[in-house]
Amino acid sequence: MTTTVTAKGQVTIPKAVRDLLGIVPGSKVDFHRAADGSVVLTRADKKQPASRFERLRGHAGEGLDTDAIMAMTRGEA
Repeated sequence: MTTTVTAKGQVTIPKAVRDLLGIVPGSKVDFHRAADGSVVLTRADKKQPASRFERLRGHAGEGLDTDAIMAMTRGEA
């Protein structure tokens, strides 16, 4: 992916990279030099985007409370 540097030294981070790192407006990013001389962009606030599994964690479905789930697992419903 290629981007152009503006006169102010600014660049636009490509959407695919923003999505991969979970970068949104207000996110902090860090640039550091790797051992091989390349420059690496990382998200500085360490908030990683939630995986599709993490986004589902804690969801039993619409309208089910703990008692209803327990009754279903016990075969009472």
